[in-house]
Amino acid sequence: MLLRNIYDKTRLLFRRDKEPFLLLRKILGFYPMDITLYQTALKHKSTNFKGGSHKNNERLEFLGDAVLGCVVADLLYEKYPKRQEGFLTTLRSKLVRRDMLNKLADKIGLDQLVDYSGRKTSAHNSYMDGNAFEALVGAVYLDRGYDYAVFFIRDRVFRKHVDIEEVSKTEENFKSKLIEWCQKHQFDFIFEVVSEVVQPDRNSTLFTTRVTIEEQYCGTGEGYSKKESHQDAARHAYAHIKRDKNLYNSILESHKKRLKEEKTEE
Repeated sequence: MLLRNIYDKTRLLFRRDKEPFLLLRKILGFYPMDITLYQTALKHKSTNFKGGSHKNNERLEFLGDAVLGCVVADLLYEKYPKRQEGFLTTLRSKLVRRDMLNKLADKIGLDQLVDYSGRKTSAHNSYMDGNAFEALVGAVYLDRGYDYAVFFIRDRVFRKHVDIEEVSKTEENFKSKLIEWCQKHQFDFIFEVVSEVVQPDRNSTLFTTRVTIEEQYCGTGEGYSKKESHQDAARHAYAHIKRDKNLYNSILESHKKRLKEEKTEE
């Protein structure tokens, strides 16, 4: 890789359009070959409304998601040789979740390079920059191959900006946690998307999800995907149940009533 970078640096001296190569070199740790791949990776779908090319980073995001998952799985497999599949799967999910990717995009300066149209809010930022990070991984894979993708993800990003041990100790999958709690007590539960509001200025849809347990309202959450709104709703519901004993008692009473009615019907 060192010899390759020396060659690429020498080749770059004879180019007029040096700036995008230098900016990406600072992030990636190596010079890109096909700059158009990276330009596409940084192009949010909202730019389609500005006219011209209809290319955006969604296809590269799809590819990058798969490559990222593979590299992180390999990293965890080597780091935790004695841990079981459940632990590894959960930790991988934490490391590639949308808010984590957004934070990483901010830390490496990727958020400053994303090409988008309209307003960029802190809430929408997690939706846009996290996708761009995955798309960038896809671009690296197509441009330089799997080994360079590993180098970028492992050495340039995770080793510098992520404390994997600390992440492994955090509980982030509130939906799974809430579902496990309901199943343990045999409670009926529903995650229901109650609204989908299209926001043209952000070129996205804001989803609102409501959680009910034994027909008792427990919490509402929002997100720029159904998955994110489910997680947010589960987080609010779990906190609501823990602090409100009356809600917990209402869930128990509704549960008992349902079981009694089911037994009567039999």
